[in-house]
Amino acid sequence: MAVEITDSNFEEVVLKSDKPVLVDFWAEWCGPCRMVGPVVEELSKEYEGKAVVGKLNVDHNPKVATDYGIMSIPALLIFKNGQLVDKQVGAVPKHILDGKLKAQIA
Repeated sequence: MAVEITDSNFEEVVLKSDKPVLVDFWAEWCGPCRMVGPVVEELSKEYEGKAVVGKLNVDHNPKVATDYGIMSIPALLIFKNGQLVDKQVGAVPKHILDGKLKAQIA
């Protein structure tokens, strides 16, 4: 299951992770976010132990969303070693996110 990421645990879960991290910035009222949600859950199971996959609700956690300039959702950001290394804005097929995440696993 995808990890719940918040303003208060973002640094610990994302920036200090020793694995690549995919963060899904979403909101309950966002239709495309609801389309991407099940894909994010699937990826969280498939990458268990290899990467961290989490969801950050922008309505409940505005600080991180503002810090990273999130203007449109869904926005899927990939971090490695505490650095933003890839970004995807908008709903995309699973294979695109899978490829982006796979590219960060060494």
